[in-house]
Amino acid sequence: MLDKNFVRDNIDEVRERLKARTFQLESQRFLQLDEEGRSVRSEWEELRAFRNRTSDEIADQKKEGKGVSRKIEEMKQVSARIKELDELVKAADSQLNDFLAEIPNLPHSTVPIGSDDAGNVEVRKIGQPANFDFPIKDHVTLGSALGILDAERASKIAGARFTNYYGAGALLERALINFMLEIHTREHGYIEVLPPFLANSSSLFGTGNLPKFKADLFSIEDTDYFLIPTAEVPLTNIFANEVLAEGKLPKKFVAHTPCFRSEAGSYGKDTRGLIRQHQFNKVELVKFTRPEDSYEELEKLTSDAEEILSRLELPYRVVTLCTGDIGFSAAKTYDLEVWVPSQGCYREISSCSNFEDFQARRANIRYKPEKSQKTSHVHTLNGSGLAIGRTWVAIIENFQQANGNIFIPEALRPYMHGMQEISAQSSLMD
Repeated sequence: MLDKNFVRDNIDEVRERLKARTFQLESQRFLQLDEEGRSVRSEWEELRAFRNRTSDEIADQKKEGKGVSRKIEEMKQVSARIKELDELVKAADSQLNDFLAEIPNLPHSTVPIGSDDAGNVEVRKIGQPANFDFPIKDHVTLGSALGILDAERASKIAGARFTNYYGAGALLERALINFMLEIHTREHGYIEVLPPFLANSSSLFGTGNLPKFKADLFSIEDTDYFLIPTAEVPLTNIFANEVLAEGKLPKKFVAHTPCFRSEAGSYGKDTRGLIRQHQFNKVELVKFTRPEDSYEELEKLTSDAEEILSRLELPYRVVTLCTGDIGFSAAKTYDLEVWVPSQGCYREISSCSNFEDFQARRANIRYKPEKSQKTSHVHTLNGSGLAIGRTWVAIIENFQQANGNIFIPEALRPYMHGMQEISAQSSLMD
């Protein structure tokens, strides 16, 4: 959430920066709500101060034996008005906060201007896509033939966009999770967390998923719980409503969780295979930093995610998302895109973002600078390290062999019981 004071004092700048995100700020509406709220609060504060002064006067006059009945009666009327103003202040604050809650973050000055993903800018490209001397198959065809992937039977259990993995397919998924967690904890210094897979509305508000993106979430009927769309939600809210010591920053967490998304608005997109599922596994990285360190930490976080792709010997590229393509809460985002041979293009496998103080303001996460009495909001960052299902797809397709077998990258073999390739197996369901 944007700071209302900053918006008020820089209304023209804010409007223009949001325009670059194709978001039209209702400036006059904001100024009206802000002025109404400040007017009510001013009267409320003045009357409270007047009541306090008068209460002291009444106490002194009582001691002196003077009559105070008129002032007491006056204070009853003042107290009644204060009570009315209490509700008006709450209502005014709520209206302004609801207005601010729908406004996206301001893009960083280094974010390229663009209206959609066509405006994204490639930063670097690592590795070369393989030249296959045989017809390329997609991961669904390969996985089905090998007996390790099955969407048809999963649809009987839960419907479309769910998948069963069997045998080496399930092992590959688990191996990728363990491989990523080991690298991020043992080499990159993240603390592993196993968080709840449900989150309340307050937590989802903190990360910016609510209220704007409620349609993308799976909610639990008659409760305040939602299935988490990403581990970013529980990890970011670990420190909600807390004040951290400056000397303890940065804090770095990693978690593997299932993720649940309704994929509202994506009808007809990527319906075949694992690219866009209602349930998928992901290893997530989250950081809490001092504001002055957050962009350096964004580069490090992106590098940490890239390391996974490099060790798996997968061709990928890094792009900076333009103003029209960055997420609602992000100030700057790098997307890591892995090469998918059957589609002949790079597909997103990780988004690494700096949210600056946008999420911290919503979740009330602050820190206390060592040389200041005032607290400030931390900056939060997150990135996938990586999306497991899409990594599974990338390995199956990039390392396919002419005979339909799948070569296992060397770095992953210790997590695959030494297996060097996946070959056809008899499915237990045959």
